[in-house]
Amino acid sequence: MYRAEAQETGSFPVIQTLDLRDPVFKQYVEDVDLARRAVFGQNPKTAADYFRIYAYTPAGDEDILRLSARCNIPYAALATLNRISHSDALKGRILLSSVPGIFIPESPSNDLERLIAGSRDTGGEILTVRTETGTERFLFFPGADFTPTERTYFFNSAFRFPLRSYRITSPFGIRPSPFTGKPQRHNGLDLAAPAGTDVYAAREGTVAESGSDPVYGLYVIVAHTDNWASLYGHLSSVSAVPGAKVGRDTVIGKVGSTGQSTGPHLHFELRKNGAAQDPSKLLFKN
Repeated sequence: MYRAEAQETGSFPVIQTLDLRDPVFKQYVEDVDLARRAVFGQNPKTAADYFRIYAYTPAGDEDILRLSARCNIPYAALATLNRISHSDALKGRILLSSVPGIFIPESPSNDLERLIAGSRDTGGEILTVRTETGTERFLFFPGADFTPTERTYFFNSAFRFPLRSYRITSPFGIRPSPFTGKPQRHNGLDLAAPAGTDVYAAREGTVAESGSDPVYGLYVIVAHTDNWASLYGHLSSVSAVPGAKVGRDTVIGKVGSTGQSTGPHLHFELRKNGAAQDPSKLLFKN
């Protein structure tokens, strides 16, 4: 069993600056070098001998990629140890592992952690880490890195279906209008589900707008990074207020049939710079 503990909760060696003139950072770099040789050498199990945790508070202009490059540790190790679910969530004091790898928490709590846990069900080493808020247990895979799917998810370029169970009843693009039968452009996906089904934000963001519209009925619009926005229409109720921060596990409303609707379903749109995009090309399935 790997076991990384300090004399008291959160009392890890603290790196002040990512500069070799900082003796703590210099020691960390040496630990990383020794661990990398062990992990990628002939006997990865010996990496346990070099497992250390340091603490560091990133400067305002340091993102996880710059931090990873400066510390010579894959960003996957930094992200999973600190339970960071996407690349723009780096803030406050973080923990730096001397050993590269993937840390899967005992109880995954966000989409990325569940995605990682689902793809790694064998192997790994039990590791107990004291954090600043207590003790956490991880399943640790020395030397492992994000898969392409996990990497895409982490860099926040992927959206998740806003329903956990659904049936696509109308695709994106030109279709016959359900009211007139004439060709009509459909700017989203229609996802059929029972009335009252929870509707989740498709990605982290901020509620930009909510209200009632003759066509969309009760609706919510969430603003995301990089000028993306998502719209959720025909809701029976709304539980998100403008200005609220939401994540992929945040319920923002319930499936309904308000506005121009032929039955309970969710009308879901994705917009980039205000222009509708085909959600089916951008969504991860649950």
